[in-house]
Amino acid sequence: MLQLKVLREEKQRVLAGLRKRNWSAAQLKVVDTILQIDDQRRVTQKELDDTLAEMNRLSKTIGQLMGQGKSAEAESAKAQVAELKEISRQLESRQLDIKTRLDELLYSVPNIPSKLVPKGKSADDNKVAKDWTKPFPEFGEDALPHWELGKKYNLFDFELGVKLTGSGFPVYRGKGARLQRALIQFFLDENIKAGYEEILPPHLVNEDTARATGQLPDKEAQMYKCDLDNLYLIPTAEVPVTNLVRDEIVPYKNLPLRFTAYTPCFRREAGAWGAHVRGLNRLHQFDKVEIVVVEHPEKSYETLKGMISHVSKILAKLEIPYRILRLCGGDMGFTSALTYDFEAWSGAQKRWLEISSVSNFETFQSNRLQLRYRDGDGKIQLTHTLNGSSLALPRVMAALLENNQTPEGIKIPKALWKYTGFKIIEA
Repeated sequence: MLQLKVLREEKQRVLAGLRKRNWSAAQLKVVDTILQIDDQRRVTQKELDDTLAEMNRLSKTIGQLMGQGKSAEAESAKAQVAELKEISRQLESRQLDIKTRLDELLYSVPNIPSKLVPKGKSADDNKVAKDWTKPFPEFGEDALPHWELGKKYNLFDFELGVKLTGSGFPVYRGKGARLQRALIQFFLDENIKAGYEEILPPHLVNEDTARATGQLPDKEAQMYKCDLDNLYLIPTAEVPVTNLVRDEIVPYKNLPLRFTAYTPCFRREAGAWGAHVRGLNRLHQFDKVEIVVVEHPEKSYETLKGMISHVSKILAKLEIPYRILRLCGGDMGFTSALTYDFEAWSGAQKRWLEISSVSNFETFQSNRLQLRYRDGDGKIQLTHTLNGSSLALPRVMAALLENNQTPEGIKIPKALWKYTGFKIIEA
């Protein structure tokens, strides 16, 4: 959530950023509306403060007047205090209504894009930050996409998933299940070696937790909800892990905080048809290893570079061709100030598959989280938060299977041998 101070003091920068997100003139009017409502809040707060101050002053005089035998004046003061109490009650109710309306509007405004974010309306306008320059895997005419390889080698079963739950919930079997487990362990080990603390969070969160990281109200339609308990299945480990330090003031010396977590992820995404969503390309439940960083504002963009480098090294060890995109204003997430997407080359599908997003949210999440740090002068400031997929498993597995298929079987990258216990998947 944007800070009111930023909206008021940097209004033109905010408007320019929202235009980069392709907001229309009508949508931009919400900024003025927010500032007008905030003016009402300030006026009402002053009236309330003045009323409470007068109540306190009169309350102190009542005892004095009674002690001086001025009972009539004391009773008059009591009546004024009672009247002021009613006025303060009305002002508090009005202030609550104003705050509710103000919060609703603030929640509707996305983060302001960094200067590094290119203009654009869709994924077609994203910029390639790092391209793949080495040769791509070459296959014969009989190369199979991963969903056919899954059938051939009995690695996962989509029909059985439909029987148990529905579409988008595959069942992994045999070496397919072991490869999933190997990837999870490999990703966690790489993250831990890089200085991230492993976390095993709950897979259900409450409304406050989902709202603090921006899933609510923006992505409510994409989340699975348990109505009886008013809990949400997490769409990513980012949600519970970032909330670990909600409402905290972190000493400057403790920054950065680095966390990594494996969780299943649940997303109720709009249905679609075609090869681009077949097999593991789009699921409602999938496994992902996440990295989350809480950082000093002056260091967050350097940290973002380090996170990008870290994910790149993991993909290099997996021997997967990849490229990095810098997302344009029209394609970036609601909460992000700058996002880089990693895409893996899918050899049999002959297209790029998104497998990771690494983002800097600046103070957008920490303002909702009330996640702050105390600097060397004792001043309290909002931190920056960052996160990234390190990595999402379904499309990584799709790329691994397709790019490593041979007449003898599917070869496993050397980095995974100690985790899988096998070097090749044979029919």
